[in-house]
Amino acid sequence: MTDSITEQLALVHGGDQAALKKLLTDHLPWIEQRVRRRLSNLLRRDGDTQDFVQAAMVDALCDGPRFSIHDVEGFRALMARIVENNLRDRHRHLHRDRRDIRRQRAMPDDSVLILGQAARPITEPPTQAERNECAAWLNLALEMLPPTDREVIRMRIWEGATFAAIGEAMSLTEDAVRKRYRRALPRMADKLELLRTGDWERSLSD
Repeated sequence: MTDSITEQLALVHGGDQAALKKLLTDHLPWIEQRVRRRLSNLLRRDGDTQDFVQAAMVDALCDGPRFSIHDVEGFRALMARIVENNLRDRHRHLHRDRRDIRRQRAMPDDSVLILGQAARPITEPPTQAERNECAAWLNLALEMLPPTDREVIRMRIWEGATFAAIGEAMSLTEDAVRKRYRRALPRMADKLELLRTGDWERSLSD
């Protein structure tokens, strides 16, 4: 089995279970420790954190935005962010009795985002593959947002929820949700620009 994180990810994208197991073995302890420090007491009391982190990491690698990256530190930082978001989703759906949104929006299976270099330009009109790639970049940019911004955009765009319904779910007023949504959209655009231009490290900052 290769030790290159880029090659391991490529194998996982191809459905290689041995590569997936190696990624979990090599990186789960570090990611679990990182996520544990950031999880709220509310999330931790739902059960064993390590089991949840492992399930969330598998979900992120198999069903989340596909990306390729050349260094281990970058892979761990990105996976920790996505896993944390996955766990937040899990908590919300458990307590709101909603289906997992990741299962509702299938990720295109032919797009792998190369991080650390500028994305290729889109033709006019875009091809289906280019539209799939744009969708993958948007999904990854969404993962880079602070939790509340991410949840407002996710519920509004992907779930089609009204501002009133979002406010009720998040204990915010409808007007507060509208304002947060309007602020969150340009933030997401900024994250998207950073990712597409290869500056993924800055995209991790809140």
